[in-house]
Amino acid sequence: MAEREIIKKYSSGELTVVWKPKRCVHAAICVKTLPQVYDPNDRPWIKADKASTKALIAQISKCPSGALSYELDGDQVQGEADEPSTTKVQVLSNGPLLVQGRLSVSLANGEVEDRTDTTAFCRCGASGNKPYCDGSHKTSNLRPERRRSTPKS
Repeated sequence: MAEREIIKKYSSGELTVVWKPKRCVHAAICVKTLPQVYDPNDRPWIKADKASTKALIAQISKCPSGALSYELDGDQVQGEADEPSTTKVQVLSNGPLLVQGRLSVSLANGEVEDRTDTTAFCRCGASGNKPYCDGSHKTSNLRPERRRSTPKS
């Protein structure tokens, strides 16, 4: 039986910030960009009414894991643009492999998940949510760049 995904929603009245905690890699881009909205030491930790809709959309589009998205008029959207037609891959230094675009992920248990936003894949092996990054690389000694072997001459 598949584990149910936790989804939290925080509304400003015009826009609802949607947070999927299992996808979050705790890059803290949200906190650094809009500290008046995102405060991990407060409850609720997201106060969507503390910034304009335009500022929230711009910040959410920068979320590296796709853990943040938003809803306008009940329609869920990721960032300002339509779904990307190409897939982009970004390797973060001592962090996850970010894949942005439409993809289908076949999990070890046989489940298939379709993704249309940014997906952060674990590179260090420490994630408790494999194949996805859960930020464990920050507290473990497993760093992808440190594990790389030097080529033999």
